[in-house]
Amino acid sequence: MTNYDIAAIRELVARRRPRHALESAFYTSPEVFAADMDAIFHRHWLYVAVECEVPEAGDALAVDIGKSSVVIVRGDDEQIRAFHNVCRHRGARLLPPGPAIVGNLVCPYHAWTYGLDGTLKFAEHMGEGFDHACLGLRPVALRSMAGLLFVCLSDDPPDDIDDVIGQMEPYLAPHDLKNTRVAHTADLIEYGNWKLVLENNRECYHCMPNHPELTIPLFAYGFGFAPEELGAEELEQAERYATLRRTSHERWEAGGLPSRLIEHLEDRPTGFRTERLPLDGSGESQTMDTMAACRLPLGALRDKAAGGLHFWTQPNSWHHFMGDHVVTFSVIPLDEGRTLVRTKWLVHKNAVEGVDYDLENLTGVWNATNRQDADLVEMTQRGVSDPAYIPGPYSPHTEGLVEKFMEWYCARLKVHLG
Repeated sequence: MTNYDIAAIRELVARRRPRHALESAFYTSPEVFAADMDAIFHRHWLYVAVECEVPEAGDALAVDIGKSSVVIVRGDDEQIRAFHNVCRHRGARLLPPGPAIVGNLVCPYHAWTYGLDGTLKFAEHMGEGFDHACLGLRPVALRSMAGLLFVCLSDDPPDDIDDVIGQMEPYLAPHDLKNTRVAHTADLIEYGNWKLVLENNRECYHCMPNHPELTIPLFAYGFGFAPEELGAEELEQAERYATLRRTSHERWEAGGLPSRLIEHLEDRPTGFRTERLPLDGSGESQTMDTMAACRLPLGALRDKAAGGLHFWTQPNSWHHFMGDHVVTFSVIPLDEGRTLVRTKWLVHKNAVEGVDYDLENLTGVWNATNRQDADLVEMTQRGVSDPAYIPGPYSPHTEGLVEKFMEWYCARLKVHLG
């Protein structure tokens, strides 16, 4: 049931000034947060997991999204399905958040038992005439994108997901996600609105002064800069990057590795962006020494300097794919001022910790970067909550992708609010 003033939120959206940050209420109002959950997180495709987290029949994973919860499970037929994590009897949660191994999905309250395909198999004491067939688990729309699992809580999910999959699979396939495993997962609660988390991710204006670890392998120039403000040395570095980007794309594409930019961040329900970008130093991985963190390469990748494929989706994910490992990020709003950022590091399924990789080296850059970003988001949340806050303008050089996120967000709110 809608518990917000639709007219008031429509007015907020209508007042939104292009190429400027949002008004305070977008980040602080419980009513706007409720509208966001209805309009965005209950209606769009959300990245939640990786196929390798449910590798065998009976492997399950429960993921909470706001007040909703979803169970992802691999069936005896090897198919992966998703269901609402709600017993059809009196509504108890079937599984707690996180991974599980199950023979069936058994409600812990009254032992109603569901098969891995969601059918109700057993319900004691229900009397004659009880129809098991009508009370299977409610399915949730699910798609695999070369091993990345997306769900949509809506009964009418955006139908452009298959087109996105078609465009992205050639980019993702060389990394062979289905033959990886999760080496580490880190859950971090950021004390800011989910949109601030996404805004922060969609620009690198803040990278040089705030991310000393990340800017060792990553060129901040890849996400915009003001050339007229660069000194001679900085301009030389920017030109070096531009040349490296061009020659790398030529080499990768010639070798059958799709690399060039695809961007549809604001012009479709399932917004996305991808591009393979060169890394600094050895160009191998996002590590402190830019060398591969894992000895075993992923998939068919044999070019150690394969850079980093970045992939963003609206509204809740970003990913980095290297030749030796993958880092995935999902964003789950908790309330108007708290957001869960879940990071997973994937390595080859046969890689052994302490033999093929060192966990601290594997996770060091992004653990540090995540903590730094959390501090920046919290600082901004405090600022937008201040009565003195007035939305400021975006940089035309370095915050164009933030503006595209805002265009997408406001457009989706308008569709929902009518």
